[in-house]
This record gives sequence, C-alpha cells and structure tokens, in this order.
Amino acid sequence: MNLKFSRRLAKLPPYPFAEINRRKKKAIAEGKDIISFGVGDPDLPTPPHIIQAACAALQNQKFHHYPFDAGLIEFRKAVSQWVASRFNVSLNPDTQVRACIGSKDGISHAHFALLNLGDVVLLPDPGYPVYFTSTIFADGKPYALPLKEKNYFLPDLEAVSKSVLQKTKILFLNSPSNPTSAVADGSFFEKAVWLAKKYNFVILHDAAYSEIYFEKAPISFLSVPGAADVGVEYHSLSKTFNMTGWRIGWFCGNAEIVEVLGKTKENFDSGVFEAIQMGGIEALTGPKDCVEKMRKIYKERRDLLCKGLRNLGWKFRIPEASFYVWVETFKGYSSNKTVEKLIDEASLMTIPGSALGKHGEGFIRFALTVPKDRIQTALERLAKVHW
Repeated sequence: MNLKFSRRLAKLPPYPFAEINRRKKKAIAEGKDIISFGVGDPDLPTPPHIIQAACAALQNQKFHHYPFDAGLIEFRKAVSQWVASRFNVSLNPDTQVRACIGSKDGISHAHFALLNLGDVVLLPDPGYPVYFTSTIFADGKPYALPLKEKNYFLPDLEAVSKSVLQKTKILFLNSPSNPTSAVADGSFFEKAVWLAKKYNFVILHDAAYSEIYFEKAPISFLSVPGAADVGVEYHSLSKTFNMTGWRIGWFCGNAEIVEVLGKTKENFDSGVFEAIQMGGIEALTGPKDCVEKMRKIYKERRDLLCKGLRNLGWKFRIPEASFYVWVETFKGYSSNKTVEKLIDEASLMTIPGSALGKHGEGFIRFALTVPKDRIQTALERLAKVHW
C-alpha cells in the first residue's frame, strides 16, 4: 500500500516513555537485572479502602452503563471539598469541576478546544511531552520556555517577547515540576495571571504532583487572586493514591473554560467509568494516613539516593517535591550517552533529559519509584562506573 499518513506525525519525536520501556524490555530479555528509575509509575499499591470501594461499586448494576456527563456529582463534590480543605479554594461542583480519564486525557484534549491554526502555546522545556505533542496535533505552534537552574528551573516569563505573547493562546505551567521538581510560589503565579489578563490567553496548570512533597506543601495556582478568571488546574489521583492504572483525575477552575474543555472531551470519549469514580470518592474523602505514609517512603528514598549520588560526585538540587531527582550529566557525556552507559555498565534505567525537551540536554531524571534496597544496590553499581 502507498498510504500517506498525517504530516503531524512526522513532526512528532518518539514518545520517550514508550521508547524507554522498549529499551528496558530489551535489556531484561538479554538477561540483565535492570533497576529502573525510568517512567514515574509508583511501585506502591493502591490503598485497600479505595480498592474495596471500587469493588463494591462494580457489583452495582447502575454503574455498568455509559458514564457520559461531567462525572458523578458525588465525585465532583468530593473534589470541591478536597480542594477547599487542601488549598482553601472554593469551587462550584456543578460548573467548575469535571472528571477526566487521568490528567493526561484532560490536558491532551484541551488544545482542540482552545487553539486555532497557528496559535502559540507556551510550554515548559523540559516538560511533560503531552504539552508539545498535543500542540502539534491541534496545528498550534509550540514555544519553549527553557527551565534553567539560574531561574530555579521555573520559566522566565519576562523573557518572552511581546510579539509572541500577542499570539499566545495557552500557557502551560507545572508545579511541582516533572522533571525538575521545581515548585512555584504565589508571586510566580501572580505574574503569570497578570500576563494572561494583559494578553488574553488561558493558563493550564498541571498539578499532578501536588501531594508529593517533603517539607512545605505546594500551593494551588487557583489560590492566587484572579487565577480562576484565566485558567484551570489539573489534578490526578494517579500519584497521590498510587492509582496510575485506574485513569482518573479532574480539571477545575474557570467555569467557561471547564465547559468548553468538557464539550470537546465529549466528542472523544464517554467519560470516566463510574465504579472508578466511586473509588475516587473514597480516596478524596477517606482516611489520608496512606498519603502521609507514601510521602515518608519517598522522602526516605530521596535522602538515600541523593546522599549516595552526592558522594559519587553527581550535581543536582535536592528536590522539594515530586518523586524525581534532576541530575546533571558528567562533562563530555550527553543525556543519551549517559543513559546508555548506565544501562550497559550498571544495568540502571533512567530518563535522558533531552527526551523531555531540547533544554533538558545535560541532565538525566531519576524516579524514586524504587525500594530502598534496590536504590542501595544501584548506588553500589554506580560506584563502579568510571566517567
């Protein structure tokens, strides 16, 4: 067959996490004992009380039909109550909250609701690949906001020219950041809101890692005055409650934006399976000791890995939040060469920073989704690698 595929596909790089997973499987097939710090998929199980709530819902016939709509009102009320308790932000569950099939689903479809041909999307680089790929799919123009150490790995919004801002339709923000672990404060969000109002663009804030923190709890974008006038925030149960495979999250904020994003999603899917929403309700309204325990485990892993890496001469900032450690490569080694060397000589899997954007070159990402005994083994292997 002589098929001509979409030109958009030619503009896309390989999806990095799928490529890393293929590389991991190949190494395992070769008999290597791989310790994977790659894809950020929690190794901890979903808490039992959440599983029990979903299992009970599975037995209820009323949840066996198309979900449709914005999500169960009970789920949206649970979201509103959780957001109010956690961030002191008031939301109307009827108009300002909508369930999505994980935050990736909500983020990836937003472009189709908001962009016209050639509209500019400001996105953090390095960053979650979906910001970029969905911009291409929707015929938008991605504009990279470099995340540099001198700016504490936050985008320098003042460096964006007026001519670019005038063409901007979406600004993506991500705090805590994947992959850099950077956390934005109120003054940063206030600056972003001011720009959005001045140049009439929408802010989409990805807060998927808001509950993985070690000292100070990150704030919500929506807690800043005026934020709900210009944007929405995405949350996910994936990382907070170890529910990556369940595929459930939500977006919330400006009612008009929530409505148009929801209208777009209705043309792509039929909503979140309601039995899973019942599990989500239990997660948001049930006991939170499981979340405290999770944070303690990740902190212990962070401290062990960071101490070991420091002793071996690696340079990085100690992460305040998320479960990632963003580490500089050694002189003379690119991100890809570093990752290849770690696989070949230490059977360790990491993510090359360049896979997350061109400004990620010179770094690799470790995910803390590895038990402490395996982290210790990894450090012992790293000690034998010569640079």
